[in-house]
Amino acid sequence: MTNVTTATVPIKFRNKGRAITPGRRIFSVINGIVLTVFALICVLPFVNVLASSLATPGEIATTPFILFPKTFTLDAYRYILSTPTIFRAMGVSMFVTVVGTFLSLVLTSFMAYALSKKHLRGRRVINFLVVFTMLFSGGMIPTFMVVNAFGLIDSLWSLILPVAINAFNFVIMRSFFQAVPESLEESARIDGCSEFGVFLRIVLPLSLASIATIGLFYAVFYWNTYQSAILYINDSTKWPMQVLLRQIVIVASGMNADEGAVDIVPPAQSVKMAVIFVATLPMLIVYPFIQRFFVKGALIGSVKG
Repeated sequence: MTNVTTATVPIKFRNKGRAITPGRRIFSVINGIVLTVFALICVLPFVNVLASSLATPGEIATTPFILFPKTFTLDAYRYILSTPTIFRAMGVSMFVTVVGTFLSLVLTSFMAYALSKKHLRGRRVINFLVVFTMLFSGGMIPTFMVVNAFGLIDSLWSLILPVAINAFNFVIMRSFFQAVPESLEESARIDGCSEFGVFLRIVLPLSLASIATIGLFYAVFYWNTYQSAILYINDSTKWPMQVLLRQIVIVASGMNADEGAVDIVPPAQSVKMAVIFVATLPMLIVYPFIQRFFVKGALIGSVKG
């Protein structure tokens, strides 16, 4: 028999069919360049926001796009954090985000699991009604009348209950639950699990990626609550972060127009940039911890084996 050494084996066999060809090298280089450009497009605006919030008024006025300020100043952040009101507003936003996200995940997962079962009577009608709300809604005034009728005006629950279930998130989670093999659920029922036990012990552990993905969607939505707070919250002590930051920008702009306040209050542009950074930072801190679940959850269901 002829001995075949490693040196005589073609490269494509040694690399399991993934031979490094000139075309593959060119593709890798072009792919890397394109991805780098897209990454810079996403990152550079945020870097500009942070740099502008730390730059001096003169540099902001003379430099249209700042990536690294020549002179650092924290006047904008001192102005934003100069009142304890912002910490109260941050607490309100944290409460609405945490409680709202938890309640929305519970209600959405229960509803999505039930409506993912083909044997449920009236399933098609309910699914149609839910999807119908994605295209047509009651509108601002009817929604306000409903919230007012339930006595939720000036209550933080008015920022949570009317939007507890999002139709788009429901459809995504229902698709995840439909992808769970029915054989697993049937095996659990044979072993004595109730329907609720099947949901908690079988379906939820297999759907952690989807729950993390939907949870991130809900958290970002609740953290950015603005219009609902403007409509339903009249008490300024219950304003969330977004409403208060808007008021700070308005006040800064008005005082900046007063020549006697120029030395006290930073320019409106600097305050705007600082406000954007403060409002975005909490979500940036949370995202890395669920990023791996988010990527996996975004892909599950789109490709079936």
